[in-house]
Amino acid sequence: MPDTQLSLEALSALSGCNVEATSGASQLTPQDFVNIVALKEFYKQEGFKTLEYPSLGTLSLQDTDDQDLYSAPQALAEGPSTAGPEQSLRTTVKINLQDFFHPEFNYDFTNVKDGDKKFLRGDEPYIRPCGWTRAALRVVQKYDGGDKWLGTGKDAWPVSYQGRNMDGSLGIIVAHGGSPDSEPQFLEAAAASIVNPEIRGRGVYSTPDIKVAEKYCRQFKSKVDGKTYKVVLQNRINPGKRTKCQREDMWLVYIPENSTEILTRATVQESIRPYGLLLKTV
Repeated sequence: MPDTQLSLEALSALSGCNVEATSGASQLTPQDFVNIVALKEFYKQEGFKTLEYPSLGTLSLQDTDDQDLYSAPQALAEGPSTAGPEQSLRTTVKINLQDFFHPEFNYDFTNVKDGDKKFLRGDEPYIRPCGWTRAALRVVQKYDGGDKWLGTGKDAWPVSYQGRNMDGSLGIIVAHGGSPDSEPQFLEAAAASIVNPEIRGRGVYSTPDIKVAEKYCRQFKSKVDGKTYKVVLQNRINPGKRTKCQREDMWLVYIPENSTEILTRATVQESIRPYGLLLKTV
């Protein structure tokens, strides 16, 4: 199972914040983390430079891929920060490990091979994250309406995966199947999006296929063991809030034009719920 410090580094990589442990109350819940990951990519797509988030204030949307910023401070306990100069520029987030993680539901898929086996969640195919290790998030009994969304029956929500780079910047392409390499189809899709704003692909993207999510995921070099890891969020998506794109391996939660920040955040929160932090060595 993932080392605790390694999990904090992974959360830092996803959120772009310095995530540290605390013995006090957590500043953010697992739901807040999926909100931040989704909203950061959406607002970058919209051309914004910052995101305002409750309890954290202003978060930068600047892409820092070229900087080695995706490791949390060394110490797990509260105390003086050991972060470098670049890390000190990022927002620090403190979480209570017992409140945030749920080790009882950790699962090691590293050596699992499903082959032709079929799995369902909400009567829809579930592609298990074979090759990855899951640190379970504490989300049981955290939502109104009970935990059916998290189950395996027909009332469960389907599984989706989200990496921090799934920013929807290719919204028209993803939603309509066109690409710059197939210019007529791409231009036709672009023209259609101007006529009908509802099909612009404006919103938050995720995928039911872990292999697709891996292509878009964040990577970070761990200070725990010096290895480089990939990190992805494992979520459940509200089938009533999801739009299936022309590409079957992409799903969209549409954000209406002129939505306020509060409404945008509420749309994400009603649509996507996290339950696992997935890690894989490169």
